Amino acid sequence: MMYCDLHSHSHFSDGTCSPAELIRQGEALGLSAVALCDHNTVAGLPAFMTAAENSPVEGIPGVELSTQYGETELHILGLFVRPETYLQITNLLEDLLRAKEESNRALVARLNAAGFAMDYERIKSASEGYVNRAMIGAEMTRLGYTESVKAAFKEYLNESKGFYVPPRRLDAFDAIRFIKSIGAVAVLAHPFLNLDEAGLREFLPQAVEAGLDGMEVLYPKFSPEETTLAEQIAKEFHLLPSGGSDYHGDNKPDIRLGVGRGDLRVPAQFLEDLRAQAKK
Repeated sequence: MMYCDLHSHSHFSDGTCSPAELIRQGEALGLSAVALCDHNTVAGLPAFMTAAENSPVEGIPGVELSTQYGETELHILGLFVRPETYLQITNLLEDLLRAKEESNRALVARLNAAGFAMDYERIKSASEGYVNRAMIGAEMTRLGYTESVKAAFKEYLNESKGFYVPPRRLDAFDAIRFIKSIGAVAVLAHPFLNLDEAGLREFLPQAVEAGLDGMEVLYPKFSPEETTLAEQIAKEFHLLPSGGSDYHGDNKPDIRLGVGRGDLRVPAQFLEDLRAQAKK
């Protein structure tokens, strides 16, 4: 059986690999396809698709949109994004990325005022211009303020600690409708990282009405019970199953492309079913 990875990140958002490196890693692993879904940007897709042209690994162009559902942040993937829509996506996200930049700078300023000496421009220059809390947490860890990025989130970077004020995000249902409007496939990413079963069941009817096509059911951080439940709920709501490692390179060293923590296997049939949906 052939396998694929329908969720990965490059250094154009918060990963550490170049788009071309993702394709090369996919080749080494014998994957049939890899999807690049950088957060709120398609800047890495041209290089990614060029690298895939002469490779046995198919490049699937995607994007991961950060959205708001009530008080919850949800991530929606757009798969099979077409080149002629890149500018449209960039224009949609421009104001939101500006708000995120302001939120990042304010976070670092509050941390500086609390005695954590960090240079925001250094963080930004080391990350192709894209900054998120994980990168700020990595800098805190590098400087010895925290033991790990996970500890940085627990001790300082979550909203309850008073340093971080989240930026304005896209409405989740508007994001789904936008993805469908540009001819891409809308997939809910890692649902149980953000919602419990009751919250997911509450979200999905309106999401399906907005055009949601699929949901990740295979994900490295899901327990076997969560995987089974995700598969059941996807069938119940007539959603196509998807899955991926959510690979970030060295920023999440316990997660590897294609295999997650070692036992992830996303069937290539998932990709083919999603591709068929994109052609409808």
